[in-house]
Amino acid sequence: MITLSTNKHCFTLESERCEEEKQGFQIYLTAERKEEGIDLIRLVLMSEQERMPPVLTLRWVHPADDIQASWHPAQDRNKSFKADWMRGLRANAATSAPVYSLFNTNGRNKMTFAFSDALHTSHYSGGIREETAEFGCSVQLFKEASAPLRSYEATLLVDTRDVPYHESLRNVQRWWSGMPAYEPANVPDAAKRPMYSTWYSMHQNVTAESVEAECELARSLGMGAVIVDDGWQTEDNRRGYAYTGDWEPCESKFPDMARHVRAVHTLGMKFVLWYAVPYVGIQSKAWDRFKSKLVRFNENSKAGVLDPRYPDVREYIINTYEKALKAWDLDGFKLDFIDAFYSPEMQLPPEADGRDRESIPAAVDQLLTDSISRLRALKPDIMIEFRQPYIGPAMRKYGNMFRASDCPYDGIQNRVRTLDIRQLCGDTAAHADMVMWHPEEPVESAALQLINLLFAVPQISMPLQSLPGEHLRMLRFWLGFCNEHHDVLQDGRLEPCSPELLYPFVRASKGHKAIIATYHDAIVPLAAESGTGTVREIMIVNGRLKEGIYAETIDALGEAGVTIKNCSGDVVSEQRIFVAPGLHKLQIPPSGIAIIQIEQS
Repeated sequence: MITLSTNKHCFTLESERCEEEKQGFQIYLTAERKEEGIDLIRLVLMSEQERMPPVLTLRWVHPADDIQASWHPAQDRNKSFKADWMRGLRANAATSAPVYSLFNTNGRNKMTFAFSDALHTSHYSGGIREETAEFGCSVQLFKEASAPLRSYEATLLVDTRDVPYHESLRNVQRWWSGMPAYEPANVPDAAKRPMYSTWYSMHQNVTAESVEAECELARSLGMGAVIVDDGWQTEDNRRGYAYTGDWEPCESKFPDMARHVRAVHTLGMKFVLWYAVPYVGIQSKAWDRFKSKLVRFNENSKAGVLDPRYPDVREYIINTYEKALKAWDLDGFKLDFIDAFYSPEMQLPPEADGRDRESIPAAVDQLLTDSISRLRALKPDIMIEFRQPYIGPAMRKYGNMFRASDCPYDGIQNRVRTLDIRQLCGDTAAHADMVMWHPEEPVESAALQLINLLFAVPQISMPLQSLPGEHLRMLRFWLGFCNEHHDVLQDGRLEPCSPELLYPFVRASKGHKAIIATYHDAIVPLAAESGTGTVREIMIVNGRLKEGIYAETIDALGEAGVTIKNCSGDVVSEQRIFVAPGLHKLQIPPSGIAIIQIEQS
């Protein structure tokens, strides 16, 4: 056991192996003060020859002093604490990210920790210890099957500054982004604009004709790209993956894919195509070629997961995308099921000739690095979408669009998941899960689906041609709002408040403009100053099915013009008021908006 102390914590490094099994490795643990309140704990392993590393656990405790909430990337709607005896968390390139934050109900950071190795699997925890009212924190390495190594280096960042919790997480994001191994991919403007998706509206019954018809209307509503999802490659519409692996267009649905993509481009939209990266189905022509090069086989889906440690497997996958890009002039790829390459309980196949990697994470990294490099050589602004849970820092170097995992119709879940993504994704485009609703429900209720994901890129997946006129008007208004203010919504300073309450209040600001969304009955704080300057335009979105919002100012904002619109963008009132200190009631309709223009003094 190695022990190391800093001003705030005492760290111990333990091994599950006996000393004899650790022989051959030199292990070092050192500390560095990055800045006041931020410590860096460095772990180094060195050996003269390649050998299996020991299972190592770095532990420390933090007092439960004024801590009422926690956050980590895979927390979803359950933001509760865990006890230290409960199952911990798991992260790697395809699953979440190794970061954990503890804070109080005012949103002030008490301790945030993050681990630099986001590629390989780590198990981490921050559970409450019943006996001592302390949080037992740990990061465990090499618990799962890994390749032999000669050296290993990683760093634990521990932040105890008294700053907003989201500022601490933003610092972690910047820390990761500054590492050469995680240098983020370029994000084209098109990746941050509303899109149409075929998944919920068509599922596998997608055809070239139906896509083009929807795209014509989608473009007029403000959508700039279409994502053609599963179904384009098969006549089998039973949602299985038995026919994946060849990636040839189904002739009865897409008789001429190149012509179809040109038609979409003529409408003024980008074209993104779905692929299930790891799967090869038993009904595919590629099955016989690769059936002996699988990580595992899934009986339910009738498909195997390809083993990326074989160079010919990687080359086959990459060449598939290259050929599609060249032949059809695609603008992007939705690369699905990356997480299927990984499994904590996975029994790796026995050793076989032909592999050039021992580690699956390293092989997946090679696959994605080579894929994106070769695709960008053909089209530098290529868009790549990844889906939760593979939205960590390692994935930012390959993909430029991170989408919330499937939550059909669940607007609250969509809000939570997109804001969770935004905490760590930096400039990478954060996309909502596809938006859907019932065409007969009240338009104010349907509008909440968009308002809940206001700070993400919307993907619409409704049969547009059959939508009622009032729903189309509502959709046009909110997509226009997203496009007009995407600089603030997507690139502004984001303040997502109270994740433990599912983010009831969110503010984004940039320059002289601020956008606030409130989702619960609470007083909205208004301020003339933000982290980006003096605010002159404040937009308050009522994410509730109730009329009226109470706003409070501490200082006088002065004379202001107030325009209130309903959920479809119709002006319901215009007035001039003096915004004095105190409470102000704004008669914002359900799912409506107030636009406050403050006059310069």
